[in-house]
Amino acid sequence: MSKLIVFDFDGVIADSEIVANTVLAEAITELGLPRSLEESIRLYTGKRITEVTAAIEAALGRALPADFVGGLQARTLARFRRELRAVEGVRDYIDAFAPVARCIASSSSPPRLAACLEILRLQPAFGAHVFSASQVARGKPHPDIFLHAADRMGVEAAHAIAIEDSPSGVQAAAAAGMTVIGLLAASHIREGHEARLRNAGAHFVARTFAQAESITRDLLKKR
Repeated sequence: MSKLIVFDFDGVIADSEIVANTVLAEAITELGLPRSLEESIRLYTGKRITEVTAAIEAALGRALPADFVGGLQARTLARFRRELRAVEGVRDYIDAFAPVARCIASSSSPPRLAACLEILRLQPAFGAHVFSASQVARGKPHPDIFLHAADRMGVEAAHAIAIEDSPSGVQAAAAAGMTVIGLLAASHIREGHEARLRNAGAHFVARTFAQAESITRDLLKKR
């Protein structure tokens, strides 16, 4: 029986990828490495900040300024406070499964997760059950963050449903043994993304949270 719903954050709860990648592309371009929004989405979505900075340094051929990460985070949060919205339908989905345990398993840092949950006024929905890949050895597509979340929640990973929007996240959740719903509801989703999620191992794909709700209800009945 499914006893836990594990949410990715960016692109699942927060419709943040367009905003965050716009800021990131601007910051990289200012360093002399022109990056478009589309390139930023393709290259960096779903990665931990350490992986993003390593990729930027490799492309630049030099180390980033010491204040790059701090400055990027400050710029991103400032933009979030003006523009961040929840993914359409996520609040109704959370309410629909209020009796089921839930948590967040994200590549974002704990401070960013806390700030975004505050902006979206969703802290009460998750409380302390917010887990970051910075707390484990390896980020997505490795299963570490999902195994960590299941362990902290006291549920076997095989009894969890994960909702993910990125191929690396789908791969990570599937590798952990969870049933994975690939979600296409956020504004950054582009043509061909459904195929990428299925190829990564998504057991189901939902274009909206209403579809995800229907899939989840069926899973809860069967298990």
